[in-house]
Amino acid sequence: MEPTKKRRWRWMSLTMLIVVGASAFWWFWAADRVESMETTTGAQLKFRANGELFEVYQDQKWQPFFAKGVNLGASLPGHYPGELPITREDYMRWFAMIDEMGANVIRVYTIHSPVFYEALVDYNRRKAGDPLYLMQGIWSPEELLIEKKDAYLPEIREQFRQEIKDAVGAVYGDITLPEKPGKASGTYRANAGKYLIGWHTGTEWDPVMVQNTNRQHQKVASYQGKYFHATPNATAFETWLAEMVDTVAMEESKYGWQHPMTFTNWVTTDPLSHPGEPIQHEDLVSVDPTHIEPTEWEAGYFASYHVYPYYPDFFRYDTTLQQLKNDAGQIDTYKAYLRKLKQYHKNMPIMVTEFGVPASVGVAHLGNLGRNQGGHSEKQQGEIDVDLLQEIHQEGYAGAIVFVWQDEWFKKTWNTMRFELPEDRRSLWINVLTNESLFGVLGMYPNKEGVLTIDGDRTDWDQLVPEEKQRLDVQVPGIDEIWMTHDEGYVYFLAQLQEEFDPAKKQLYVGADTLPGGNKHAGQLPGLTLDEGLETLITLGKADESQIQIAANYDFHARLYGKRYGMLAVKEEEQKDNSGIFKPWKLAVSLEMEPPDSKKYYPLEEVEVGKLIRGTTDAKDPQYDSRTAWQAKGKVVELRVPWMLLGFTDPSSLSVMSYEDDGKSFTTKTTKGIRILPILVDTATKQIVGQKAYAVTKLPMYTWQGWEQVGYHERKKQSYSILKKAFHEIEAPVKIGTQP
Repeated sequence: MEPTKKRRWRWMSLTMLIVVGASAFWWFWAADRVESMETTTGAQLKFRANGELFEVYQDQKWQPFFAKGVNLGASLPGHYPGELPITREDYMRWFAMIDEMGANVIRVYTIHSPVFYEALVDYNRRKAGDPLYLMQGIWSPEELLIEKKDAYLPEIREQFRQEIKDAVGAVYGDITLPEKPGKASGTYRANAGKYLIGWHTGTEWDPVMVQNTNRQHQKVASYQGKYFHATPNATAFETWLAEMVDTVAMEESKYGWQHPMTFTNWVTTDPLSHPGEPIQHEDLVSVDPTHIEPTEWEAGYFASYHVYPYYPDFFRYDTTLQQLKNDAGQIDTYKAYLRKLKQYHKNMPIMVTEFGVPASVGVAHLGNLGRNQGGHSEKQQGEIDVDLLQEIHQEGYAGAIVFVWQDEWFKKTWNTMRFELPEDRRSLWINVLTNESLFGVLGMYPNKEGVLTIDGDRTDWDQLVPEEKQRLDVQVPGIDEIWMTHDEGYVYFLAQLQEEFDPAKKQLYVGADTLPGGNKHAGQLPGLTLDEGLETLITLGKADESQIQIAANYDFHARLYGKRYGMLAVKEEEQKDNSGIFKPWKLAVSLEMEPPDSKKYYPLEEVEVGKLIRGTTDAKDPQYDSRTAWQAKGKVVELRVPWMLLGFTDPSSLSVMSYEDDGKSFTTKTTKGIRILPILVDTATKQIVGQKAYAVTKLPMYTWQGWEQVGYHERKKQSYSILKKAFHEIEAPVKIGTQP
């Protein structure tokens, strides 16, 4: 009997395993299925461009679809995109947050590593409801195009064609890419094609390259491909683009699918005329999406643009855009531009696949309605992004994809890049003056974020381990203690005063010295005499007084745009060492423009970025502001200063800007550290409290070791929750003709 019982138990166990396995297989298979429609030619369709609508096949019918998306970069702090440092776990965590935010599309610019596609497939299999869809970008040979200025060169065409083939193979999990510097590689086996919403081919086109390509190949015949063709009025470059889009279609057709096609475009090469644009270069040539048409591609074709409210300058100057008001009753050139662009692209869907503003201290361009490229708190970032999103939706666009998901430390900006030296170390620190690094909805904060809170409470300082801070034995009347520390973004100071700090009664000045030279006296500090000069001078007082200033002969901004470019008047006395003059810290936001490069003369524009905001860096506090620099409570004063405002070109290698200047290029020096001199000044008398003579060379120096690895903290910005609310409120696209 016993053997029989054992056999029965084995059969029962085996049956249960088969049932469980079959159930698991059915669940896995069902979860992996995406509803689609089969065309008469046997191709599968999930999305299509139909008239001016973007549509999704769902519940056995075609329905309008509005792409609420986010662009996803390929880097993490301490890395460049080509290093592909993002892990599967990072992607899975991010997908959940993106999904929670209400986005339905993730756009990537280029091929990511295999774990990206594996994670996307895995995430969509696991989640309930609609999947997160993918818009796959295909990177063009951008640097080669700009250098050679001819898209028809065989090396460029071959390189782009190979990139297209690789991208399609990666999305469909059917390729192994060999290792190449700066490129994704590995074996791709996860089929993410079923979650694709469309192909986004190319990068922002350099207008000079486009113009030269058109001139060199004026007689080229219009491309007539299997799936896409160029119209008879297409330019040579548009004909080349039609061929590249058709190549994508041909590669995808091998996998039995069709997805909507687009190519990357931006305002600089749009097909509209901008009479108010001051710079000839920005309205030089057009790349017109209407000059490319599908031949036998039932998924269709749509137009896409990167549209920001501050660039190019016609958003401020073009009077033809200053006629339309937004919902708040304000003249809104962004909304007016969207309307004109939409009207031009009749009978085809159009998306804005990049828009947004950064939350940063630095500013690079000015926009109407305060929509500047930078200078915003995280809350302001979210509010502006939502305004732009809603206007895109109201104007009947098929989608809006915000730039960008995560902060990217490696990014550079035109008005700070000359001051970041060595250039190849940008990813090792976060320069909050470089706004391009801070477009993210997901913040990537330096390692003291959440460890030290600027709030006037020293408890968190007291809890730092001794190796993480340094007490400076600075003997100054009215000050009991000075502490310093740092991270990848800031230098931190704590001062314990002998009396409560009241800006109405006293101001606190902090001078900083990093290398020989600078001011040994200052107009703000009458009677002060030093044996060594200061590069920068910090003032903490009332709101309009709190700032950091830079020694006049050390001022990067004045040296670049005054001495080098002649766009600023430079006074002779300001160029002398120990002039005693400290100037506001400024950044250029628009260069001087004059004919023939511009239609008329425009002076250099600049903004102050050395203003120090008093507030809190506690993200849970209603008064939180990511730009906060200082706070005081009782006898405690806390301060954090961005590295560049102290003269650093790369703190990870202790590099500071040199005083040496041949008028052609900046040079750097390696500093041994930072000496600081805190001084209290009586607000009523403007007199220094206590002694007026100090030996700066005898002051203790704050020192640290350079670094090759970074620490950082990932946290949703305030803009995340603001965007989340807006994303969840937006559903189907606005029907044509119903725009307000």
